[in-house]
Amino acid sequence: MTRIVIHIDALVLQGIDRRDADAVAAGVRAELARRLADPAAANTLGTDTRRVDAGRVHTGTTAGRSLGGALAGPILRGLAR
Repeated sequence: MTRIVIHIDALVLQGIDRRDADAVAAGVRAELARRLADPAAANTLGTDTRRVDAGRVHTGTTAGRSLGGALAGPILRGLAR
């Protein structure tokens, strides 16, 4: 079993209400955990990535936990080798 540890010190989201911060964080955690549960996921990640730029994520009316889920894909693409 491979252990993957990701520390997110800051997640900068412009235009998101602070009241949604906890729900967005929970969504990011849940979706990253779901995607990284696949044993093959470790093979796609680089090592010791200091900063990930997820680029622009267009969410439409998505907010809260579902926005967090939408952010997981761009974050993982930023971590890819």
